[in-house]
Amino acid sequence: MAMSDEARANGILARRALALLDLTDLAEDATAEGARALCRRAVCGPVPVAAVCLWPRFVAVAREALGDGPVRIATVVNFPDGDSPVAAVIGETGAALAAGADEIDLVLPWRAVLAGDTAAGSAMVRDVKARCGDRLLKVILETGEYPDPDSVTVAAGLAIAAGADFIKTSTGKTAHSASLPAARAMLGVIAGAGRPVGLKPSGGIRTLADAKAYLDLADAIMGPDWATPRSFRFGASGLYGALIGAMDGGPAGQATTGSY
Repeated sequence: MAMSDEARANGILARRALALLDLTDLAEDATAEGARALCRRAVCGPVPVAAVCLWPRFVAVAREALGDGPVRIATVVNFPDGDSPVAAVIGETGAALAAGADEIDLVLPWRAVLAGDTAAGSAMVRDVKARCGDRLLKVILETGEYPDPDSVTVAAGLAIAAGADFIKTSTGKTAHSASLPAARAMLGVIAGAGRPVGLKPSGGIRTLADAKAYLDLADAIMGPDWATPRSFRFGASGLYGALIGAMDGGPAGQATTGSY
């Protein structure tokens, strides 16, 4: 049976989104074998995903599995609470880089920032970026816990000024994860940053419709050619199956909702 125009369009969109995916396993019961399986999924689709994102203890496992292929290896530090001392986070970052991480996803000390201690947030980002050198630093703002879009704008500006290469919405470990209003506020700051900075919506993004909403927003604010793996990622575990299904002609699914 011939594929409908809608199914064909969904397939094209799904292929675009798959190349922007940070395929993620940050479950509390994650295992080394699960990390190997994640790496196999990362390269077995119609196009490879942008990266895998896993716990620091599995970075070496992922490096062995992926070698020097196109899929990047990301891991998390100061995760998930964002409350660790700077020295401990720098040490965690150094160990992850030595094990083979290409990218570091750092949780901003967002509680301190919301309480007015912006210096603590700036210092954390600046010091971790110095340790990362030319490797990618994504700063997780945890926007689902913020009271309003203005707070998101302040945190995004702080992270970028301190050296973030990407800003990311969420850890996925709180009640509220990514939302379009938060992404809009973050893109507004990125648009005025004066240097390349990426966006990573993360948490609660499960369907092709979810992915489309964020890509449409990025296209509208930044231009239709802006969202590439160097400037845009999805952080998700469940999205992979929805994208593969859409490329196979399956249903697009329904959008989920998010909030701050």
